[in-house]
Amino acid sequence: MTTSALRRQVKNIVHNYSEAEVKVREATSNDPWGPSSSLMSEIADLTFSVVAFSEVMAMVWKRLNDHGKNWRHVYKVEPCRCSVITHL
Repeated sequence: MTTSALRRQVKNIVHNYSEAEVKVREATSNDPWGPSSSLMSEIADLTFSVVAFSEVMAMVWKRLNDHGKNWRHVYKVEPCRCSVITHL
C-alpha cells in the first residue's frame, strides 16, 4: 500500500466519509492514473439512492472547487460526472 493510499484511508476514517464519498475521493485522487471503469460504474450505481446521490454530488462539487496542487481532482471529476450522467 502506498503512502498516499494509507493517508487517504486515514482521512476517510477521521472525516467519517460515507461509502459513496470514499468512492468519489478514490476516483478523483491525485494518483497519476485514472479511475477504473468498475469504480466509475459503482459510483454511478450508488446514485440511484437519493441519499448517496446527494453525497456523490456534494463530493463532486467539492472536488470541482479544488485548485493548485490538487488539479487532478478537477481533471478526474469530468469522467466521474459523465459516468453518472450516462447511467441515469
